[in-house]
Amino acid sequence: MDRLKSYKPRILVVGDLMLDHYLWGNCERISPEAPVQVVDVKKETTVLGGAGNVINNLLAMGANVNVLSVIGEDSNGEELLEMLSDSGADASQLVKKKGRNTSKKSRVIAAHQQIIRYDSESKNDIDEKSEMELFNRFKKIITDVDALLLSDYGKGVLTESLTCKLIKCAKKHEKFILVDPKGEDYSKYKGATLITPNKKEAVLATKIDIQDEQSLYEAGELLKDSLELDYTIITLSEDGMAIFGEEVTKVPTVAREVFDVTGAGDTVLASFGYALSCGLDIKEAALFATSAAAVVVGKLGSATVSLDEVDMYEQSLRSAKADSKIKTKEEISKLLEKFRDKKIVFTNGCFDILHVGHVKYLEIAKSFGDMLIVGLNSDDSVKRLKGESRPINPSEDRAYVLSALESVSFVVEFEEDTPYELISIVQPDVLVKGGDYEGKVVVGSDIAKEVRLVDFVDGKSTTNIIKKAQL
Repeated sequence: MDRLKSYKPRILVVGDLMLDHYLWGNCERISPEAPVQVVDVKKETTVLGGAGNVINNLLAMGANVNVLSVIGEDSNGEELLEMLSDSGADASQLVKKKGRNTSKKSRVIAAHQQIIRYDSESKNDIDEKSEMELFNRFKKIITDVDALLLSDYGKGVLTESLTCKLIKCAKKHEKFILVDPKGEDYSKYKGATLITPNKKEAVLATKIDIQDEQSLYEAGELLKDSLELDYTIITLSEDGMAIFGEEVTKVPTVAREVFDVTGAGDTVLASFGYALSCGLDIKEAALFATSAAAVVVGKLGSATVSLDEVDMYEQSLRSAKADSKIKTKEEISKLLEKFRDKKIVFTNGCFDILHVGHVKYLEIAKSFGDMLIVGLNSDDSVKRLKGESRPINPSEDRAYVLSALESVSFVVEFEEDTPYELISIVQPDVLVKGGDYEGKVVVGSDIAKEVRLVDFVDGKSTTNIIKKAQL
């Protein structure tokens, strides 16, 4: 990790840029006009998607990023340019094409489920003039970067002729060339340093049905040899990844709860590019990429991961005790000084008898940011809130069980009736409470930047468990 933090590589990303647009809301009725759900939109967000998510991951890791692509002369293109500029990436060499539609994918989300997606974009190959202009700009940049990342989403920027020219030029300058491929014909990626297809993509490209170690080996070797690559990396979801180089190596991943796999491939591409540019060998880069992907799949939507988050994740794997995540107010105050650049989420509760409703609630809460701090009511506080018969489990037991959950970053006990003092210490970006707080004042809402309400799982509560046990 020290080598990753001591050097700030410059990486060039070429590929299909797009906007990921989200409409967030609630759905409580069916339209009288047609048998469709009516979504009451509460919030609207837009983030960089496609190759833009690779860029965001690289920036989150600390890289300097140059961007090359072709976008339309339209309002979506202007919004995309503004977002790239705000992100810190150098997008001064983007090519604008009149009549081309900048890609925008809009998703309607209700109750944490995608209801529908609608796209506005051009998918045809860029014309010869745009291709020539982009390549001329590429030749001016390539000498100053450590690596070239090709993020192909099949939207027409990485044409066969352009891709071949980019790889040939980058090889001449002895740059790393990493490709996240698309489609069934990978011939245009010939000569790259490595490609990173997932298993499904590798099956499509090789026509080999990967069912076991032997078929996996055959597919990986076929891609490496036929495309004259240094390495083929086939990602295998929860089974890690397989590296095909001078020898075949499998890098496992530690099983964890997966909240959303959106953008995991972008994170893998960015991680390999960053790690190799910093001087790590292929196995070290694969271990880093596996950890980065494990962090990002625990988040909602296209997400990024920082070096500190990967470091925390790897430390958690080395730590055998869940109680390492239990902190006092003083400890959490000092600890969070290191993570003020992260999006911090806070929630609180008694969590007396931990059940599936609690677990799902905490998983969703964690998806709103980079780390989740849980404030835990002390035993005396629970008694004042719930009565003399509660809590069933003492605070040390409740804290340990909570800290064993992967979604929980840290647990902090508080003695007061409300967590206001603790929230003042944590200064969270997002404050999460149950859906029953709709229309009510949430303690700490004047401190947090945002309040998010999460619906509980119907029928799941500590009170119901106690009643059932007493029958």
